[in-house]
Amino acid sequence: MRFDRSRLAVAALFGFASAAMMGLSGSARAESPWPANARVYFIAPSNGETVTGKVTVKFGLSGIGVAPAGVEKANTGHHHLLIDTDAPTGDKLNLPLPVDAHVRHFGGGQTETVLELPPGRHTLQLIVGDANHVPHDPPLESDKIEIDVK
Repeated sequence: MRFDRSRLAVAALFGFASAAMMGLSGSARAESPWPANARVYFIAPSNGETVTGKVTVKFGLSGIGVAPAGVEKANTGHHHLLIDTDAPTGDKLNLPLPVDAHVRHFGGGQTETVLELPPGRHTLQLIVGDANHVPHDPPLESDKIEIDVK
């Protein structure tokens, strides 16, 4: 069999792409045996609160530290705010959290934001992601809260 550089290059590229995809679709979750006291929570608003206009949301995190996206450091992560959606479960926990109207990323290490939500009842929940926006194993999530916007 004759040596064919183009076939070798394609095979090498395919192997690299396959390995990269396996890294994304395989068990990509950052394993973090959280300290027993680790928790993520809302400082504001409170569950059941009625707000008018823009909503200032403040995030709390204790027992671990905040680190921006891209920074891999033990016992750290950054906030993701889930709006009117459920936290991921099952295989979706192995993937980076999506970026859309229902999942806001705070990869700069931010601990608060201001939301403009339409009038009505809304749910909010926090989940901590690792340097690559993947929830930790086990996931560190807040309780889901409900607010009413007038």
